[in-house]
Amino acid sequence: MNVLVAEDEKDIRNLLKLHLEENGYTVFTAADGLEALGVFKNNPINLGIFDVMMPRLDGFNLLRKIRETSQMPVIILTARGDEMDKVLGLGLGGDDYLVKPFSMAELIARVGAQLRRNYEYAENSQMRKSQLKVGSLSLDEDGCCIYVDGTLVELSAKEYLILQFLMKNPDKVFTKKQLYRQVWEEDLYYDDNTIMVHISRLRNKLETDPRNPEYIKTIRGIGYKFHLPKVP
Repeated sequence: MNVLVAEDEKDIRNLLKLHLEENGYTVFTAADGLEALGVFKNNPINLGIFDVMMPRLDGFNLLRKIRETSQMPVIILTARGDEMDKVLGLGLGGDDYLVKPFSMAELIARVGAQLRRNYEYAENSQMRKSQLKVGSLSLDEDGCCIYVDGTLVELSAKEYLILQFLMKNPDKVFTKKQLYRQVWEEDLYYDDNTIMVHISRLRNKLETDPRNPEYIKTIRGIGYKFHLPKVP
């Protein structure tokens, strides 16, 4: 698997490369966002690890550029524990984040988890042969995609898996932790913000009025459910 590390601090960049290669990954490195974008365009990259604070093109804008053409998993690195950095990174399409300083063992575990889920997502697109239809939504499990009023809407792997799980369990309430466990298949790195941001992105893509959602309902103090609108 090919991993792209975009980090302007040389010592951290080299340390990440060393540990990733020791775990069997092929590693491409870049010292800033523009260099990373060039590497991405010219090589088959399976996962990105992007620092936020980089010259020329920061990690957030690099992620924006990547998301124009690719849904590969991206882990955001930030030196700040600011909640808004985490929310912004996830909102732009990041799949996970780590706050510096972090342990290399944790990073390797998260890389493996992201690649495993992305591989299973791609593999399932070749295996599933069913379709779920609710109101204006049509979930195509054959192609792992969603249509709203017949128009294809692009989802990340995590967004698709959350929506698929909710649609297959209509009107059942799930906590944020239950959703995280179902999609990420782990509890160790659970964080409320991760689920909240992914749900917000789904609503923005699927709902006519995201502030008053028809399908993905918030159950205050508990979590979320997929609501089946009543048929007149």
